[in-house]
Amino acid sequence: MIVAPTRTSPAEELLLGESPAIQSVRAQLLSAAATDAPVLITGESGTGKDLAARVLHELSQRSRHSMVKVNCPAIPSQLFESELFGYEPGAFTGARIAKPGKFEMASRGTLFLDEIGELDLALQAKLLRVLQDFKVVRLGSVEERSIDVRLVCGTNRNLETEISNGSFRSDLFYRINVLNIAMPPLRARSGDIPILLIHFIELYSAQFRRKPKPLSGSAMQLLEKYSWPGNLRELENLAKRFVVLDGEEHILSALREPAESGLPALPISDINTPLRIQTKRAVQTLERRIILDVLRAHKWNRRSTARSLDISYRALLYKIKEAGLPSIRNNRGPAKHTRLDKQEGICQ
Repeated sequence: MIVAPTRTSPAEELLLGESPAIQSVRAQLLSAAATDAPVLITGESGTGKDLAARVLHELSQRSRHSMVKVNCPAIPSQLFESELFGYEPGAFTGARIAKPGKFEMASRGTLFLDEIGELDLALQAKLLRVLQDFKVVRLGSVEERSIDVRLVCGTNRNLETEISNGSFRSDLFYRINVLNIAMPPLRARSGDIPILLIHFIELYSAQFRRKPKPLSGSAMQLLEKYSWPGNLRELENLAKRFVVLDGEEHILSALREPAESGLPALPISDINTPLRIQTKRAVQTLERRIILDVLRAHKWNRRSTARSLDISYRALLYKIKEAGLPSIRNNRGPAKHTRLDKQEGICQ
């Protein structure tokens, strides 16, 4: 029988688990909540960075006010200023009434900029100007408005590598990275999988009004050994699939087959996502691993790697950047590998 961990506050209940890794995260969040310093939450996709930001907000003195989340990649560049800083009537076609931006909406609360590493350099410069004195000017206005927000940012990228590549501003990085909290991948806290899985199964059993049979001990062992490239998001989707299809045989085959065939394990299929999107994600994951393996085989020589893969050198450089792999060498020798390198390329 699995016993849920003892928790100290409603907010911390959102971060389930008893592993040293997640206990360390809870302790860091509790410490960070006592200040208003900017926090950068890092980690692979699906590790719960937005969940950690919510816990941080709920534990802080700002919990009586709003937490506003901004998904940076989802905002078109031409709308960035109007979305974050607001606008006045007549600022552009269709602007009939005044509208506050996300900074003003988060007044006295928390502003969470998720996947800040996806912003292009021009947008980073605009954001930096606001963070230097915490004042915004709405589009169509000249009036400066002071803002009082706790800034929390999240990213699945190695921003220090992005800085060396010239795709992220170092001054913005130092502005947002006062406190850093790294979310562990699920494979680094496999002991928490039973607790998390039961939580998700109970959640979706209630939502779908179903009562699936309990998972067998052998099934749970297989789940604990799986690499979980999609992290918590993948585990949650597996629990949903288990409840809907009512049986472990429908989910375990997807975990066994890659190991038996010698192919790298891919994320569990999402029953609510179109096939073309799932196929694209699977191909991207597989391509990352292939490139990483060939780079290692050629001792990180990119020209030899390109010849081995039968692609142009320029194409390889593009794919390395797209996959988030490190800049391989500099004049001082091999560069430090990113988290992606250390974790077998399973990173989004």
